[in-house]
Amino acid sequence: MPELVHYTVDRAIATAELDSPDNRNALSAQLVGELTAHLEAAGTDPAVRAVVIGHTGRTFCAGADLRESAAEGGPEAGTRRMLALLRAIVVLPKPVIARIDGHVRAGGLGLVGACDIAVAGPSATFAFTEARLGLAPAIISLTTLGRMSQRWAARYYLTGETFDADAARTAGLITSAVPDAAAEVATIADALRLCSPQGLAETKPLTTHATLAAFDERAEQVQAQSARLFGSAEAREGMLAFLEKRPPAWAPS
Repeated sequence: MPELVHYTVDRAIATAELDSPDNRNALSAQLVGELTAHLEAAGTDPAVRAVVIGHTGRTFCAGADLRESAAEGGPEAGTRRMLALLRAIVVLPKPVIARIDGHVRAGGLGLVGACDIAVAGPSATFAFTEARLGLAPAIISLTTLGRMSQRWAARYYLTGETFDADAARTAGLITSAVPDAAAEVATIADALRLCSPQGLAETKPLTTHATLAAFDERAEQVQAQSARLFGSAEAREGMLAFLEKRPPAWAPS
């Protein structure tokens, strides 16, 4: 099958570029597997100082691959893959930067929250769409609640509304909203090249301590919640309505 995540290294900065346009870079088993493998490679490569997660096309990541979940006979495998991927980003002994120039939805926001630095350009939009599908942002709460204030998290978790890069920065979800995401990431990469590998490896855990504590405390709970909701009748209706591009049964007529 064609490669879905392209991996390159340039002057100590690794880039993992998501390239699965057919499903808007959804978190399929293949994409998650390739991204996880590239993160592992970067983590053990002494020539790599940091990792950039970027994307092709107009979507950074659309979240779970709903069609694949149905084909796998349930959500169990997908939710466990998601948990493992988010934790891999958080524990990687090197900084991970999200470069966003497109839409981010649902589970894609979990990737953004797991990254140490997140930079978004003017084309970026964000939405926690789970509640509109009969789901909840359970697993991705591990990496996004610690970034956002409770008030902003409550608004965007509960409404599912779309918000832009400036609002995402105000909420604390991303680091920077800029006119040129690639240029800003290049500036950050140059700064990271000046840092020692040991310095980065010892400093990152200071910033991820609370997130890892959330994983240790709640990972099994939120994985079970997510799997339960994906298997519910209401979520099945919500996902089917989404795939059929129609309002769900509970939407106002």
